[in-house]
Amino acid sequence: MGEPHGWWGRKLHKLTAGTNELDAEDLQAASAAAGAVPMSGCRDRDETCVAGTIQAVTVRARSGAPTLEVDIYDGSGTVTLVFLGRRDIPGLRAGASVKASGRITVQEGRPSIFNPRYELLPVPSASA
Repeated sequence: MGEPHGWWGRKLHKLTAGTNELDAEDLQAASAAAGAVPMSGCRDRDETCVAGTIQAVTVRARSGAPTLEVDIYDGSGTVTLVFLGRRDIPGLRAGASVKASGRITVQEGRPSIFNPRYELLPVPSASA
C-alpha cells in the first residue's frame, strides 16, 4: 500500500491499518532515523548498516565453539547478527534496539552479519 497523503489520509490509515502494520512502520521510521538502510534491501556481500529491535537471542555451537545469534527486525525484514566465540553480550536481549554494521552474508536465504560493529539504541516510543 502506498504512503498516505495529507492529514486525513494519515488519520484514515491509522484507523484502518492493523497493529502489526503500524508497528512495522514505526520500526522502519526509527531505523531510518538512526541512519540505517531497510533490511529488505540488504544483498549478499553488501557493506551495510542496519537498525532494529531484537526479536530473539540464541546460543549455538559452530565447530565446537559457542556462537551468539541475535535476530533483529526493522519492520521490513530480519538480519541475524552472529558473534563468534560468545555466549552472552550485556545489553543484547529481546526487545532492545540496536544498530549494527558489517558485511551481509546470505546463507540458506538468511541474511547475517558476522562479528558486526554495534551500538545499543534507545527503545523507540510507542506511536500516539
